[in-house]
Amino acid sequence: MTNPYSDILERIQSAMEAARTIFSRYTAGAIAAEYKAGHDPVTEADRALDAALRQKLLRDGEGWLSEETVDDLSRLDKKRVWVVDPLDGTREFVAGIPEFCVSIAMVEDGRPIAGGICNPATNETFLGSIASGLLYNGKPARPSQKTSLEGTLILASRSEVKRGEWKPFENSSFQVRPMGSVAYKLACVSAGLADATFTLTPKNEWDVAAGTALVLSAGGFVSTLDKAPLHCNQKNPLLSGLIACGPQLRDALLAQLEPHLQPAGARSGV
Repeated sequence: MTNPYSDILERIQSAMEAARTIFSRYTAGAIAAEYKAGHDPVTEADRALDAALRQKLLRDGEGWLSEETVDDLSRLDKKRVWVVDPLDGTREFVAGIPEFCVSIAMVEDGRPIAGGICNPATNETFLGSIASGLLYNGKPARPSQKTSLEGTLILASRSEVKRGEWKPFENSSFQVRPMGSVAYKLACVSAGLADATFTLTPKNEWDVAAGTALVLSAGGFVSTLDKAPLHCNQKNPLLSGLIACGPQLRDALLAQLEPHLQPAGARSGV
């Protein structure tokens, strides 16, 4: 993968290998969890992964934004920033459901330009940059090329489905499959393992930056709920939601979601 981001991709690859080693120390479904404000679980694995990723990825002059690190706003002055979720899908990890991953993104001038997502439970690795395309388990991949939503597979947040947030789409022409980890869902869309995913619920940059980088690297479509490209490294990292799909599903999916979209420039919490 000779391209302007080859060093970035090498670091991401090295970090994902280190993450695999750390994951091997734990048994999904047999690990204790604490609960942060908002009832989000955190485990010893989350913290160990965060430390290892920071050591493997971060270089002088780069910023860092991670779910498990106290935010250092000096990142706002950096051209390049790592946006990381050391363990996305902690609820699934604690429950022993194989839908969790390490999620790593490099953001340049606010734009996700490279990413890596590794699901150790399924032995899947997604790695890519906007200059090199996407590799799924080491082989080139691309997103769905379908042109209609009829019969498509759309991945939904398991917790959103449980809360009833997907009821408006129950009688749609597409199939909805609940799944944990928004990062893993985006990775699946990037490689064409599913046709689309969306969340109308607020998410943080670290949840979606790597998956966005992968979908864009593969040639897919990503948008926030105000129909704008995802812009990361904001002071407030909370987003209103996200939409991702194969390139030819863009117009159909936006039309389907039109009642739920927001005015241009809207951003949750701002």
